[in-house]
Amino acid sequence: MDAGVLLYVEDEDAAFLLFETALKTANIEVDLHRASDGEEALAYLQGNSSGNHPRPNLVVLDLNLPRKNGLDVLSEIKKDQNLSGITVVVFSSSSLASDKQRSIALGASEYITKPFTYDGFVEAVKTACSYLGAA
Repeated sequence: MDAGVLLYVEDEDAAFLLFETALKTANIEVDLHRASDGEEALAYLQGNSSGNHPRPNLVVLDLNLPRKNGLDVLSEIKKDQNLSGITVVVFSSSSLASDKQRSIALGASEYITKPFTYDGFVEAVKTACSYLGAA
């Protein structure tokens, strides 16, 4: 798989490290960037026009974030004509049907519930990264 630019929006350091490790395990080459809360994610994305950051091909978005939750971030991304074309995959510990339905309704390409096993987590990361070429 060709390297793309991925923005992972995750507030937990351990979850970010696990994601990074899973990418290596799956041999997925990606230019990985992180935002640790919803406000930081939007600032990163909206700063792209100034050329400070590479524009991501994919945003992998947790829902439970400080300062601005993932559903609000997703809604703002999809309402912004400069950002709406970026593929967003929600990657959350929530298995609530309402979270999944709302995420898809707001424009997420997929909703993935974080698995509890490492092998499952690697497979989930592979699924999320399969969208890198979709942007």
